[in-house]
Amino acid sequence: MKRGLILLLTGCMAVGVHPARAQQQTYTMAQATNGLRADLAPERLKQFEWVPGENAYTRAVLAGGQQVWVKYTVLGGKALPKTDTLLTLNTLSQQLSSKTPLRGLPPLHWIDNTHAWCSIGNDLYSGTVENRTIQFSKWCALPADAENVTVNPKSRNIAYTVKNNLFLRAADGQEQPITQDADINIVNGKSVHREEFGIDKGIFFSPNGDLVAFYRMDQRMVNDYPVIDWSVVPAHANIIKYPMAGGKSHEVTLGVYQPSTRKTVFLKTTGEADHYLTCVTWAPDQQSVYVALLNRDQNHLWLNQYSATTGELIKTLFEETDPKYVHPSHPLTFVPGKPDQFIWWSDRDGYTHLYLYNTAGQLLKQLTKGDWVVNELQGFHTAGNEVIITAAKESPMEKHAYAVNLKSAALRRLDQAAGWHDVQVSSQGDYILDSYSSGDVPSSAIITGLNGKYAETILKSADPLKNFKRPEIRQVTLKADDGTPLYGKLILPVDFDSTRQYPVIVYLYNGPNVQLIKNTFPYSGNLWYEYMAQRGYIVFTMDGRGSANRGMAFEQATFRQLGTVEMNDQLQGVAYLKSLSYVNQQKMGVHGWSFGGFMTTSLMLRHPGVFQAAVAGGPVIDWSMYEVMYTERYMDTPQQNPEGYANSNLLTKTKNLKGHLMLIHGTNDDVVVWQHSINFLRACVDNGVQVDYFVYPGHLHNVLGKDRVHLMQKITDYFDARLK
Repeated sequence: MKRGLILLLTGCMAVGVHPARAQQQTYTMAQATNGLRADLAPERLKQFEWVPGENAYTRAVLAGGQQVWVKYTVLGGKALPKTDTLLTLNTLSQQLSSKTPLRGLPPLHWIDNTHAWCSIGNDLYSGTVENRTIQFSKWCALPADAENVTVNPKSRNIAYTVKNNLFLRAADGQEQPITQDADINIVNGKSVHREEFGIDKGIFFSPNGDLVAFYRMDQRMVNDYPVIDWSVVPAHANIIKYPMAGGKSHEVTLGVYQPSTRKTVFLKTTGEADHYLTCVTWAPDQQSVYVALLNRDQNHLWLNQYSATTGELIKTLFEETDPKYVHPSHPLTFVPGKPDQFIWWSDRDGYTHLYLYNTAGQLLKQLTKGDWVVNELQGFHTAGNEVIITAAKESPMEKHAYAVNLKSAALRRLDQAAGWHDVQVSSQGDYILDSYSSGDVPSSAIITGLNGKYAETILKSADPLKNFKRPEIRQVTLKADDGTPLYGKLILPVDFDSTRQYPVIVYLYNGPNVQLIKNTFPYSGNLWYEYMAQRGYIVFTMDGRGSANRGMAFEQATFRQLGTVEMNDQLQGVAYLKSLSYVNQQKMGVHGWSFGGFMTTSLMLRHPGVFQAAVAGGPVIDWSMYEVMYTERYMDTPQQNPEGYANSNLLTKTKNLKGHLMLIHGTNDDVVVWQHSINFLRACVDNGVQVDYFVYPGHLHNVLGKDRVHLMQKITDYFDARLK
């Protein structure tokens, strides 16, 4: 019986830098792996933040050999901004009486235009602007184990968690325990629902900062799951709560704490105990809280308003249903100066768009419409009665900034250049920062006046890759079996010769909420692709149905059958590759991480023989072992959809393997737990199938530096040995 080969990552290999002539440099593995975070990163703005109440912003810049906070006041017209040096790194170290010099400026957070704060560890410092400079002093020291620190700039109250409980430090310095749950499986003030539904926090200050809403998650009913820490001897089992598809899920409620009375009221979110609570939003008058209540089936949503004083349901503003799933991910956004109007995000017409409602629950206007999605709501241009958004209107591969009139729904584009744009709106809504990149623009930042009369480029970075030997990249558009356009990129080997044949690596993800094909820098999307092109590979990557930014029909095509429609699309890519005379059809590899690892393994087992070699990182092997919220949205429960789960279960298909497959898994992975790969190895051994196995003693999402270099070198060596 054949057994799997187990490779244990225990050390890091040295990577040398070899000099090369200008325009002819090739990447080292360190550069290909970490370069865009290090020496090959384009210059970008550091610590940009608009100053409240002014047409001004601050940045951290280098001046005189040290970091400096500089304030820039936009004067408009043709005048250059007025600059004030607020503080140098050396001066900040002196003000804070640091025993050791600070290595860099911490992020600067503005409270108002004359007060700011920063933190170093769990020590917080407050600053006051006087005579165009800023003076810092100690504000407070939070407990060493404090997490989820949330500062409200209006009240200067600070909320934070210690272990499973929530605490408040009032502006007068008084410490108040908001919760005192002895059971560690009742968790307060932290993000819930495995951070699905756009949830990234569990603390919600009221507009004036004098009340605190917070999540309370009871997970006592969820199964225990051991995550083993192998870095100590003997190894230690960290017991977590992991709700798997079809099993018991946690139960979440929302509390409202009143510091003046030290009392908490819990909203009476009646219904299923294991429903989902998201889109938490305070009413501007602080008298009520809005919550989107979603049933566990995720196909019925109620937008409810609750009293912040009694917790009673005031009313249901409206409901949304979908035969597959509703996916709320954004809180309400109230219109400035109109406390009875808010903007709601919805996919109800097939694309993510914005809708203007009043607090009676009446739809006033659909603000955006078309066969494209809104990506972000960034702020308001009050003078123009406009909301500022980013959207994929021009192309799913680009993101641009727009202003939408709240009365007429008229749309106007705010940027000029092709590419992927991110914007930040000034506090008064007169200017935006437009930061973008594209295939030929490494990084650029422009301050733009929303009246159309001001534009100033404040950063245009040099090309950090200009001296490297880079591949030709071709945009590819294919069609799915139903005629849907599919966008991809073909990266050709350097010194490409169309009369030769080359090995191919298909890199994929193809899962929900992720998009690989964008017009960003570098245009390849990843320097490891370019590294492989320098080594004589063709690299192909494509977003199939199920991936992000193309609307609900595109995303929901995979509903209840993960790993079927997506693979059909990727096989369209394979057919395209095989049609190219310069592709060696006998030397084709496939590689992906997480959902891409599931796709990679699925292709090797459900379509054996297409690829000769594959590397699957952190793959889901059996969806019944993955977390409730994500899996049940796209697959329903195993009880409701046994056929879909059986078809996607790779444990039953190991005997189909042809070619070489290496699995990589992190032993501490608490998202795709290690048991997926362990069970897969057992099934391979039982069927006499050989697979290669590469273990990382940690979490793959946290692999950085030399460990990451070592990991990518192993993957490259694996493909080299089997495809070259």
